[in-house]
Amino acid sequence: MELVNYTLKWVWDSLDEVLKDNPDVCSCEQCRYDIACMAINRLKPNYVVSKHGQVYAKIKMLSQQAPTDILTEVVKAVEQVRKNPHHLE
Repeated sequence: MELVNYTLKWVWDSLDEVLKDNPDVCSCEQCRYDIACMAINRLKPNYVVSKHGQVYAKIKMLSQQAPTDILTEVVKAVEQVRKNPHHLE
């Protein structure tokens, strides 16, 4: 049995797509983690520990609101990091 936060998984997936569309945004490890952290802190967690929970989480992601909320928060976080990167140059 493993404890999984599907919201975090979806944030990482969404982040990869957003960064592909924004090549001017730094995608170093520090900036990626900063973006993910900002986005995940604004979203409701979705922890599961069973196959039944995994199915429920995946069904939830098929709704239109969950992906929209995740994408919105990732884009906001990308913009914030774009303006104020925290990495060491």
